[in-house]
Amino acid sequence: MEGGAMGTHLLSRDYVSQDKVLEPLGAVTAGSQFLDPDGMFPNHIPNPEDREAMKAITQAVLNNKADLGIIFDTDVDRSAAVDSTGREFNRNRLIALMSAIVLEEHPGTTIVTDSVTSDGLTEFIEKKLGGKHHRFKRGYKNVIDEAIRLNSIEVESHLAIETSGHGALKENHWLDDGAYLMVKVLNKLAAARASGIGGGSKVLTDLVEGLLEAAVAVELRLKINQNHEDLKGGSFREYGEAVLKHLENIVASDSKLLKAPVNYEGVRSMISGTFFFFFWDPNKEGILIQPCVGLGLEEYH
Repeated sequence: MEGGAMGTHLLSRDYVSQDKVLEPLGAVTAGSQFLDPDGMFPNHIPNPEDREAMKAITQAVLNNKADLGIIFDTDVDRSAAVDSTGREFNRNRLIALMSAIVLEEHPGTTIVTDSVTSDGLTEFIEKKLGGKHHRFKRGYKNVIDEAIRLNSIEVESHLAIETSGHGALKENHWLDDGAYLMVKVLNKLAAARASGIGGGSKVLTDLVEGLLEAAVAVELRLKINQNHEDLKGGSFREYGEAVLKHLENIVASDSKLLKAPVNYEGVRSMISGTFFFFFWDPNKEGILIQPCVGLGLEEYH
């Protein structure tokens, strides 16, 4: 890690990263929480997208006046962070941060993301950072495979990342590795301290300055009732795809609804500063027992 982590106050939710990595590098880790492994997860769901999980790490950062907090899921292939002011870096904001770091190293490169990323993120990557945003399909394997495919046809890509916190970099052999994402973030923090820019995590906050974020953002999962008469004689998938097709026809027939010009999954449209995204979702991170359709809404003022 460039400049080491000497004196930086970092909070972790993982014993190994604290004891074997952060402390030997000189980081102060006082205030780190829930370090004893427990497969029952008594404190909160181990998910960087979970509100309670993010609330817990945010409060720990603020209570301990830490420079940064980092959080992983159970197998450390998803991650998120919290800066010294309590600002969360997950979902679109984490992608914006990683895009800024990668585009400093590889100007103009293509950032591959899943399909539910925001239009504000697209504008940030392309207009503020000078990169290209390739919004593809959900699923970490989908975004990684697409980044590899783009490179094979001479479209340079160095980052494939999902809003869920899954992320892979070309320099790390396209491994789905949330810990490596955090190493990139920590390296940026350590380099700033070593160069005398100062403590805290302002350098990270500055990297996402200009990211347009929705005033209201909602993502819903609408479960399909397997006993509904419309499902008789058919499958969940057939029903979900029929719903998408019906909505697609509505969007195509209404001039007020602006359809996304490039879209690889679901139906994406905008009306009067609000965009919606509708998709068939048979499963999400393996936690849904019943298939559903997903609805994402974002409103920009």
